[in-house]
Amino acid sequence: MSSASRDASAPAVAPLTPGARRVLAAAGELFYDRGIHAVGVDAIAEAAGVTKKTLYDRFGSKDALVLAYLQDRDTRWRAHLETTLAGVPERGPERILAVFDAAISWSDANSPKGCSAINARAESPRVDGDVLAETTRQKRWLLDVFVTLCREAGVDLPEQTARSMMLLYEGAIVTVGMETFPQPFQVARGLARTILSAGHDPRDRAAPGSGPR
Repeated sequence: MSSASRDASAPAVAPLTPGARRVLAAAGELFYDRGIHAVGVDAIAEAAGVTKKTLYDRFGSKDALVLAYLQDRDTRWRAHLETTLAGVPERGPERILAVFDAAISWSDANSPKGCSAINARAESPRVDGDVLAETTRQKRWLLDVFVTLCREAGVDLPEQTARSMMLLYEGAIVTVGMETFPQPFQVARGLARTILSAGHDPRDRAAPGSGPR
């Protein structure tokens, strides 16, 4: 993954004090487990072992804390993905599939209820708010990662293939949260391998939206 894709639109995060780290850790567990709207600042402060004044001094508002929670999870997911990709240094389809491998291990350890960004967006009543902007940024970043990996692998139609990978990824992580069937990322990985192995017929190279031939 190129550094340009890795760092695109990444927010600048100021160093946290020990108290702020406790608040963020407590908020992260509670927001993810119970939902953002169901958790108040009193519960977060109590779980963190700090006063509400400390919480507000460090983050300013619950809304800012929600953004910090989403950005913290995204930062940790990016680091996890980087580590996984580092284990597959050769450019090719296996590096694309490694995104699904990273998702499998990340989901097992950190996301038994699905994607924090998707869950937060589902709770957000605004169509122009900070949560929407943050979650959209995260998803566009991952799509850029897929595009970069597809280009590096030399696959045909890298942008379209990347979108297919993204659809498989997103469908899998929603299925994790819904518990529709077991091991959705393993299923998505298998389908991704099939797509990457199948290649593309040159007759399918028409521009998107050109209609039937």
